[in-house]
Amino acid sequence: MTVELTTIVPDYQDVLKQVAIGDRPQPQAVVDALLKAEKVAKQQRLSYPLESLLGEWRLCFSTGTRKLKQRGGIALGKGFYLPRLTPASIGFRVSDLASNPLEITNQIQVSGLNLKLTGPARYLGKKNLLAFDFTHMQISVFDRALYSGGFRSGKTKSAPFTEQSIAKLPFFAFFLITDDLIAARGRGGGLAIWVRLNP
Repeated sequence: MTVELTTIVPDYQDVLKQVAIGDRPQPQAVVDALLKAEKVAKQQRLSYPLESLLGEWRLCFSTGTRKLKQRGGIALGKGFYLPRLTPASIGFRVSDLASNPLEITNQIQVSGLNLKLTGPARYLGKKNLLAFDFTHMQISVFDRALYSGGFRSGKTKSAPFTEQSIAKLPFFAFFLITDDLIAARGRGGGLAIWVRLNP
């Protein structure tokens, strides 16, 4: 009697669950799982309510992109885990401002240095698309503020956020949102996974 050995390919959900609990599957397996999750979300026309995004999320994995010389297009990078020693996070919260009811925060820490960007955001629930613009920057060292002031990105300097076309703003197209993780494709084409902080 012979036993035939076959390679068992883990389900994309299993791979992403491993990432959510702090394991680190091979980067290519994570990229493949993200692409499968994105495809399923498009096929099933999944939509997520804004409330499922609210909170703080630590950036765990990113692909980035690279330009293709021959075709002039963009391809996904190989994918990498962010070091735990330099945590980067993103947060979404409902704002008190009637003109900008949603706020985004993006920050990274390197040793005692913290860079924090905040600004307004808009969420298009049917498309799972979150457009944003960073308008304020704070730099601090060991919780002591060195700089805090206005900041606007190049193309969006002149117009108020509410009047800007979504097509001109940076955005994340979310294709997977669970209690433990969120995954999205950025405007530049890269994929990323964030895991919930302080559940």
